[in-house]
Amino acid sequence: MHTSSRGGLVSLCLSMLLAALGTSIANVGLPSLAQAFNASFHATQWVVLTYLLAITAVIVSAGRLGDRLGRRRLLIAGLLLFALAGGLCGVAPGLRWLIAARSLQGLGAAIMMAMTLAMVGDTVPQARIARVMGLLGTMSAVGTAMGPGVGGLLLSVWGWRALFLVGMPLGLLAAALAWRYLPVDQPPAPLASGTGIWRSLQSTSLRAGLAMSALVSAVIMATFVVGPFYLSRGLGLDPAGMGLAMAVGPGVAALTGIPAGRLSERFGSHVMTLVGLAVCGSGALSLCLASGLVTYLASLITLTAGYSLFQAANNTAVMSEADAARRGTISGLLNLSRNLGLIFGASALGAMFAWTTPDVTHATPQSVADGLHATFTAAFALILLASAMAWRRQPARQLA
Repeated sequence: MHTSSRGGLVSLCLSMLLAALGTSIANVGLPSLAQAFNASFHATQWVVLTYLLAITAVIVSAGRLGDRLGRRRLLIAGLLLFALAGGLCGVAPGLRWLIAARSLQGLGAAIMMAMTLAMVGDTVPQARIARVMGLLGTMSAVGTAMGPGVGGLLLSVWGWRALFLVGMPLGLLAAALAWRYLPVDQPPAPLASGTGIWRSLQSTSLRAGLAMSALVSAVIMATFVVGPFYLSRGLGLDPAGMGLAMAVGPGVAALTGIPAGRLSERFGSHVMTLVGLAVCGSGALSLCLASGLVTYLASLITLTAGYSLFQAANNTAVMSEADAARRGTISGLLNLSRNLGLIFGASALGAMFAWTTPDVTHATPQSVADGLHATFTAAFALILLASAMAWRRQPARQLA
């Protein structure tokens, strides 16, 4: 691979990492934000939800805009916006300011997420796309893993503001790499009149891939909303210990991302999607029965390793539906489905946890554990639904 390709790939990986980091690093700070602003669980949830809602609202439009105006220049703009918003979050004097700045950061993240997957075909040879999808899945998992671990450390040393300020230098670095190494934008190919993305959505395989992405993402998000309360209130861990415990599972997912891409190349994305969902289901079922730190961590490792396998295979299958002129739009739809799932996981599964664990700030450890078990019983049902969709889906056209 040429130096320019390697440099461009590094910029894409860092962009994917930052977008994932923006979600997970905020989750670990929810208990501290509730205390700092004297706010309820539902109020502090908006620090996470507003980021996800902003991504959801604009990510498809960002993908289409990149197809029309240039993916490289739009990615750079998104990275700069992400960095600026991180600074605004870090100096927030109140919860409303913080929520508003997080929505701005979500806009930047939407551009980053849409352009990252869309630019894979512009940056690496066609034969290596499945492998790079696995690598980007790894970087997403690394960002997810870094959030709790690094976030817990920053929280214990410098407080909650450091959780958001850390994104500034990383965003500026990613923007510099993108400007230096990503291929210069080419004039957009003309689109056929009256077509757009909707003709591609007539594909049963594409619709199933998008729906499964939403369902599995909802389950993963539940671990980052419920996990901090179970580890801190249910098991009595301090912030640093809580962050490290939450980082274990995504750390394993990070290690399996690249092998997952290679397995998809060898056995096909359809087979590996089913395998990943089977592993996810085992992890979710184990969380329904988890008792104590060891069983919780073992379940989390299983769940997130399965997610890594699923994501690499499913992303490859979905992006194989996209022609060169519409990669940004398909990428936007894929990321939209993922973020709809994250929103559902944070809101609906978070609400289930809150309903089964009333007054969570004063709940007993057993009450918090009961809430965890109830939440992941519902999560296991979502995995079963996704598995049924995967079983019925016809294998997508493989990338050459």
